[in-house]
Amino acid sequence: MERLTSSARLMIVSDLDHTMVDHHDPENLSLLRFNSLWEHAYRRDSLLVFSTGRSPTLYKELRKEKPLLTPDVTIMSVGTEITYGNSMLPDHGWVDTLNNKWDLRVVKEETGNFSELTLQAETEQRPHKVSFYVDKSKAHQVTKELSQRLEKRGLDVKIIYSGGMDLDILPQGAGKGQALAYLLKKLKSEGNLPVNTLACGDSGNDAELFSVPDVYGVMVSNAQEELLKWHAENAKDNPKVIHAKERCAGGIIQAVGEFKLGPNLSPRDVSDFLECKADENVNPGHEVVKFFLFYERWRRGEVENSEAYLASLKASCLHDGVFVHPSGAEKSLVDTIDELRKYHGDKQGKKFRVWVDQVLATESAHGTWIVKLDKWEQSDDERRGCTTAVKFTAKEGEGLVWERVEQTWSEESKLKKDDSSWII
Repeated sequence: MERLTSSARLMIVSDLDHTMVDHHDPENLSLLRFNSLWEHAYRRDSLLVFSTGRSPTLYKELRKEKPLLTPDVTIMSVGTEITYGNSMLPDHGWVDTLNNKWDLRVVKEETGNFSELTLQAETEQRPHKVSFYVDKSKAHQVTKELSQRLEKRGLDVKIIYSGGMDLDILPQGAGKGQALAYLLKKLKSEGNLPVNTLACGDSGNDAELFSVPDVYGVMVSNAQEELLKWHAENAKDNPKVIHAKERCAGGIIQAVGEFKLGPNLSPRDVSDFLECKADENVNPGHEVVKFFLFYERWRRGEVENSEAYLASLKASCLHDGVFVHPSGAEKSLVDTIDELRKYHGDKQGKKFRVWVDQVLATESAHGTWIVKLDKWEQSDDERRGCTTAVKFTAKEGEGLVWERVEQTWSEESKLKKDDSSWII
């Protein structure tokens, strides 16, 4: 969060499974739509927070499976762990808060008395969360009796049932809603309270998010029964919480538009990249998002093999502009664009997607911009990526002109060799 020097224009706080991520969408199109919108219009002045019931282990597994962006904040294990940035630095103040009237040993002792509870995988057992599976028909009675037992032992806990099978035991001060409230309080104390916050969810453990004061909320169209029931009983007349008509990330985009929180047209929803305009005169990040989206469509054969497109691209490059391949080889930007001709449609009918992450632009000198980002390609089951730096120069009457593109293989990329299929 340190990259922002003032209050975020928007903070989106989203659950992952069946909210940001649609597991019934093998092409991940709704997620990719959100990604391009976020990197084009929001990354530079807003905050992205993932709030998931997943443990750190399962969260990292999901990142390998799906084209997730890198969030500014990650809230995991049903609101019991808060971390920041790429390195996922833990919030020690939150840990101290959760230690109040919590004893992991006592929780394990008491839950051992219930044969109805089936312990979840070891990765899901955390310092401030104990997780089980329980049959829906027995959940209410188990929750009631277990609460009484733990209270008699001097503990103050919260038991959350969600997904029709998951039962989580947490400190009373924990949970997705409390973690969000803590984060907002922390940002306010630093003088950086977001202008608007949008919470997004689909299941019972997301209900708390919508109870945080002054927060907009969206239940995606595929929200589960327990969340819809909570809404009917607690927030039916709250105009700041809506039930979207679209699934998952599509519902998040819909909510951004309905609440008028900012731009809600994803570059992926614009059919002609020549018509995809930035929301302001100088937005180098937008130029990067637009180009790599065109690159994906070109190789998938979804745009016409037209000289007009290539001519437009070459016109936006300096004549002596340079592209540095991840292998270290250099060639001119104009030659690189010409080389695209032979790759038109080479990925047609294949699971080929391109997305960018952490697109951050800095004006290094008047009229000169450096954009840093991570660029990823998914081709069938193979994923590879590189860190990319783009230098733009502002030319009067021409807008931003590409001067230099330099790429290096990312640490997460399995492919770290010269490969002819890696074009740009």
